[in-house]
Amino acid sequence: QVQLVESGGGLVQPGGSLRLSCAASGNIFSIFAMGWYRQAPGKQRELVARITSGGTTNYADSVKGRFTISRDNAKNTVYLQMNSLKPEDTAVYYCNADVRTVVPATRDWYWGQGTQVTVSS
Repeated sequence: QVQLVESGGGLVQPGGSLRLSCAASGNIFSIFAMGWYRQAPGKQRELVARITSGGTTNYADSVKGRFTISRDNAKNTVYLQMNSLKPEDTAVYYCNADVRTVVPATRDWYWGQGTQVTVSS
């Protein structure tokens, strides 16, 4: 099995910053793309940012210029640096990863359990 564990969420004032981390572990042969999604109450889950194994990134328009996704391939970890946070960024943030496992040799997407980010004064 593959486990993704997020950390770094919390309560922050508007204009503040948070850094989320997501570490993948388990039956991993290789990890392709990794990403962050979020889901606010009453809304659908949406892509926030994604990064390929080669470092190519893409962002939702709503976070461009404020959020930065990065990854440490040696640690199987993806990060999301969130600056200039707004109340509308409040959501549960989930990481996911496109993983090829060792045994069986299959490829699938895996999700973390989510971490709450609340932006409020």
